[in-house]
Amino acid sequence: MLGREPKDFDIATDAHPDEVRGLFRNCRLIGRRFRLAHVHFGREIIEVATFRALHDDDGGAANGHATLDDKGRILRDNAYGPIEEDAVRRDFTVNALYYDIADFSVLDYTGGVADLEAGLIRVIGDPERRYREDPVRMLRAIRFAAKLGMRLHPESETPIWALGALLQDIPPARLFDEVLKLLMSGQSVQTFELLRHYGLFAHLFPATDLALSHEEHGFPHMLVVRALENTDARIAIGKPVTPAFLYAALLWEPLRERFQPAVDQGAAEHEALQVAADEMLREQNEATSIPRRFSLPMREIWGLQSRLRQRSGKRAWRVFEHPRFRAGYDLMLLRNEAGEDLEELCEWWTRFQEVDEAEAKRMTAGSAKSGKPRRRRPRRRRSSEQVG
Repeated sequence: MLGREPKDFDIATDAHPDEVRGLFRNCRLIGRRFRLAHVHFGREIIEVATFRALHDDDGGAANGHATLDDKGRILRDNAYGPIEEDAVRRDFTVNALYYDIADFSVLDYTGGVADLEAGLIRVIGDPERRYREDPVRMLRAIRFAAKLGMRLHPESETPIWALGALLQDIPPARLFDEVLKLLMSGQSVQTFELLRHYGLFAHLFPATDLALSHEEHGFPHMLVVRALENTDARIAIGKPVTPAFLYAALLWEPLRERFQPAVDQGAAEHEALQVAADEMLREQNEATSIPRRFSLPMREIWGLQSRLRQRSGKRAWRVFEHPRFRAGYDLMLLRNEAGEDLEELCEWWTRFQEVDEAEAKRMTAGSAKSGKPRRRRPRRRRSSEQVG
């Protein structure tokens, strides 16, 4: 209806999960909080949801299979009902449209078509209650608005400023997944601005938000925006992106604020950075947990920021051969663009990658203890990681 290619299709039915499993022997039931049927066809998985029923005023449901906590958040939701109730249970009107494959018609029970045409993201029902049921809906509202170029309906946006703290009740692992959807869908710059506008960014990246608050026109704001612009540009041309690089860039400024004072007092930069990285990751994991498969590369990218200062002898070649060299180099470029004084260093490493082997050896021979390094120049690195 928007002239875009859908990335997937959600299947909904009045058949209960056990009935779906009875129809398809290649079906598995998943989830406790929200029971779903996964029908397997080779490597494809068709996710099938059963129409849900409305909750009653006490947080229960007609058939007694839905429960809410004392804050109104849904803990368990397996109360089944008719399609009309299922539509009203969904989060936004534009997300409550059904395509009937029997007659190829669009079923609209909530005014979603009119809101789609008006470019409005509107919560179905009482916005505050719906946000309390699942605070992640506030993030989804912003993601849809940024992705679809729409605006939030006034009644749907007003409660967000007061309810942002509810995100602290969401498991950090779930928030990490939501952050990836928010910032790696191709509209991260717009999403970032909306998150800050509604005060939600502080609950996802508290240390970064604090850094932004007292250096609005310095490095942090520009570095974050540059990193997000880079992410959007790569997605637009089909290049891969990695959460490790994005998180490393988003957390760089609060990390720098932690290790720089120690360096100014005479501590070794690499050691001070590693101590600060431990603290930074520990704090961030309380907001959005970072899997080790991303946190370890993040530490390597950060560590390269000090190692990239080593430009003589075999040390320079070892830096160049590091698996995260390209990501570390590109973070350095972003830092320079954001205002840190790294112009000469960036020019040196840029030239080092462009010259032939003989010239590269001359560049690194200046202060090498044993003259020209014997190491052969490795082949050019593929740009397989997200870079700056």
